[in-house]
Amino acid sequence: MNKTKKIWLFTAGALILLGTVLFIVAMTANRWDFSNLSTVKYETNTITITENFRNIDIQTDTADIIFVPSDDGICKAVCYEREKNKHSATVQNETLTIQSHDDRKWYEHIEISWGTPKITVYLPETEYASLFIQESTGDIEIPKDFYFQNIDISTSTGDIKNYASASEAMKIKTSTGDIHAENIFANIMNFSVSTGNVEIISAVCEETLEINGSTGKFKLADISCKNLISKGTTGDIALLDLIAAERISIQRNTGDVKFDSCDANEIFVKTSTGDVSGSFLSEKSFTTDSNTGKITVPKDTVGGKCEIFSDTGDIKIEIK
Repeated sequence: MNKTKKIWLFTAGALILLGTVLFIVAMTANRWDFSNLSTVKYETNTITITENFRNIDIQTDTADIIFVPSDDGICKAVCYEREKNKHSATVQNETLTIQSHDDRKWYEHIEISWGTPKITVYLPETEYASLFIQESTGDIEIPKDFYFQNIDISTSTGDIKNYASASEAMKIKTSTGDIHAENIFANIMNFSVSTGNVEIISAVCEETLEINGSTGKFKLADISCKNLISKGTTGDIALLDLIAAERISIQRNTGDVKFDSCDANEIFVKTSTGDVSGSFLSEKSFTTDSNTGKITVPKDTVGGKCEIFSDTGDIKIEIK
């Protein structure tokens, strides 16, 4: 190593050491509170809504959204938000609309932020016609206190927790976020993810429950529906105490399919390399096929049609 390289390495090491010392000194002076490093200023603004409305429409980017019953009968939106990225709340045509307004310059999007914007909506009523939310990275939570005619929620990376029911349709979609729904009712349900997980616990769907995704894991427990349709790529799906009055249809590539105390008049399962296993509550007329996998199903039983096909996966089913 020549002299010039040694000088440069010594200088670089000295600068790194100096930067480390300055960082430690600065953080010690701030009691190691990383929030002091933030380049974003946050403020809390409360918007009171006096007009009556039947529908709710929220469109924002990064803010978490949560609904809370109003104790005083007054509707308001409490927004913890960026100083230059505020929200408005207006009522028009019986619809409460909450929107974000980004007034930042392009260079102000380059920032250090330790805070998370949040919108808390206090609702005076328990029943509304429609709920529509379009979100990017924020999380969403709808408590069980509310009931809607239709629910339509979509996010990119945010997680969604829904405990509210709908008399007609419930549609919840996210890309990389997770979906959790519990103790819900709807006429039609549609849950969709790309790489996120889906967990549905204690649900009643009068018509078709549809759940689709790519690599996420799906868990459905204590479900009653007319039809279940699920398509996925590499994600596993586990069904516990799921009863479909008519048909269960599941398609997977490499994901496994597991049944536990489930039943339907007709059952169709198709996988590529995924295994299919579990138990049904009533006898079935089985049609099965696997190229290289092992097949173990009850023989000489008569009942609803059950077709299970896998390329290389195993098939193992029993009747409880």
